[in-house]
Order: sequence, then C-alpha cells, then structure tokens
Amino acid sequence: MSKPFLGVGWGFPIQVDQVNGLFHTAEYEESVRQSIWIILGTAKGERVMRPDFGCGIYDLVFEINSASTAGRVAQAIRQALLLFEPRVDVLDIEVQASEGGEVLLISIDYEVRATNNAFNLVYPFYLDRSTA
Repeated sequence: MSKPFLGVGWGFPIQVDQVNGLFHTAEYEESVRQSIWIILGTAKGERVMRPDFGCGIYDLVFEINSASTAGRVAQAIRQALLLFEPRVDVLDIEVQASEGGEVLLISIDYEVRATNNAFNLVYPFYLDRSTA
C-alpha cells in the first residue's frame, strides 16, 4: 500500500547501494521512525543552521540516575517530538534504568497520525557513571 503523504527521504544512516550506486531511502512509517531516531540523537545546538533542533536529553548526560532524571528525560523527549515530528502523536514514554544503571532505556509508544498505526521505539541513553 502506497503512503506518499508520510514522505520518502534518504535513509539513516546514509548508505549507497553497491549495485546501482543510489542512496538507500526510508519510506513512510520507516521514514517517521528514522526521523524520531535523528531527533533523539541530536543535541540542541549541534546543528549550526538549526541550533534549536534536537532533544534536550544531552543536557542531562551527567545527572545521577534517579526518578527525577527519568522524568526530566521523558519531558525533554515529549517536547522535542511535539516540536519536530508533527506526523506522530506520542502515546507514552517510559524510562527505565538498565541493570548497571549507566543506561536509560527509553521506550516511546507513538501513533502515526495519518494512518493511526501504533509503533514502539526503544532508544538507549547513556549516562555518565555518577555517585550521589
């Protein structure tokens, strides 16, 4: 089923097909998923021409792994997706610490607005090992 209204663009990471020399593309829901991944992977101020683009979670990289930090991470993600990915509605964001406590596993449940299809993306966020 064709869904051109969701968009088609270069895939992430950028790769060239060895057979025909064309760039790999991301289409439709995959394009949306990759867009979310790019937003989460970009720190605010990282892009020269768009200093506001990205997610504020990288301001929290040296925070202590606590419930407060998890809440701040979830809020930063919700705000970034609201601003930079209008094709989705965020249903839920759950932040859990890994066993070692150095990684926050961020689970994002979202729905693509145009198709009402629900998806889940898990993003690992690495904290510096801090002690209280």
